[in-house]
Parts: sequence; structure tokens; C-alpha cells
Amino acid sequence: DRYQIVGESVPMKALRHQLALMAGTNGRVLIYGESGVGKELVAHAIHAMSQRASEAFVAVNCAAIPEDLIEIELFGSRQSSAGGAREDKIGKFEKADGGSLFLDEVGDMSLKTQAKVLRVLDEGRFEPVGGAQPVQVDVRVIASTNKNLELEIERGNFREDLFYRLNVIPFYVPPLRDRREDIPLLADHFLKEFTTAYGRKPKELTADAYR
Repeated sequence: DRYQIVGESVPMKALRHQLALMAGTNGRVLIYGESGVGKELVAHAIHAMSQRASEAFVAVNCAAIPEDLIEIELFGSRQSSAGGAREDKIGKFEKADGGSLFLDEVGDMSLKTQAKVLRVLDEGRFEPVGGAQPVQVDVRVIASTNKNLELEIERGNFREDLFYRLNVIPFYVPPLRDRREDIPLLADHFLKEFTTAYGRKPKELTADAYR
């Protein structure tokens, strides 16, 4: 229920139809849409309807992780402590092995990290930071962006080869202003969710409240 896609507008019906057609494949997905439209919601739906649904869904917010940490976050690290003991950090790619990895706001990833992600997509393996042994993974990558990546390619901010690896199955999530008829449905959905969460009696909105 937490990841339910609410809406009966034409754009949302089209989105659900596309989900039904494409979610069961193993193709990589690139989800387009402005900030806040529900791109991660769609990513969860793709995973839940895929053959990998019983495996892990791992999300990474590429815009929120500092540049000097994102490689360790994605690929993990292998290093020895002062006493000689191993201090390994498992990266998101390894955690998502067998399942789905959601790269949220992939357009904010640096060119250096993009090159490493591209290599994983091509080879299905990577070397953790500080490690010598490659790690083999089977991961379906679902990415999202609020940017025009083709424009970012022209500006030299995004790799064209990575774009084509990710943009196998494009999804577009419309903003609420383009599906205003869904607002009453969303209002009812959240009202029910919050009254349940706070142990309140069910409530209904008046016609004035809807307006």
C-alpha cells in the first residue's frame, strides 16, 4: 500500500499500462520527471512487478551523496584496519545483486563515477575501492532524472554512452498540474493513510474542501 500509484487520469492510466507491459522484462529503465512527481514510487512498482520482486530493491540518491563518498557507496571498499583485520563495506551494487538498483537523480553523478557505472553495466562486475578482486553482480538498474540528459550530454556533463545504456525503457511521470483530476483521489488516499497512522476515526472531505 505504501507504494500504491494513485490516479485515474489519462496520463496515469498510460503509465500503469506501460508498467504492465515493461516491468516484467529485464531491461534497464530511465524514469523522467520533475522533483517530487513520484519517480521512486514508479521504480518500486517496476521492481514489484518484475521477476526480481523477491530479491532486494536498493535505492541510492546520487544527488545527496558527496562526490568523495559515492564510489564507496556504490561499489564498497576493502581495507585493513591497524590490527590487520579486514574492514569491508558492501556497496549498493553488491547489496542489490539478484534484485534492482535504483539510481535516483543519476544526472547529478560526476563524470568519473559515470565511467565506473558504465563499466559495471557493460561487464557485470566491478572492483571495490581498495580491492583487487572483482565482484560479479546481476543487477537490474532503474535510474531517474529531473534533468534533460540530452542537453546535459551537449554541455559535457553526462556521458552519451551511459545515457544509451540506461535509456532502454523510458518512463515519464507527469506533474500533478497535468493531471488535476487526480487531486481528489490523492486527497482521499492521504486522508485515509494519516487517520489510520494516527489512530483517528475515518474522515471525509466536503465539496468545499475538494475545491
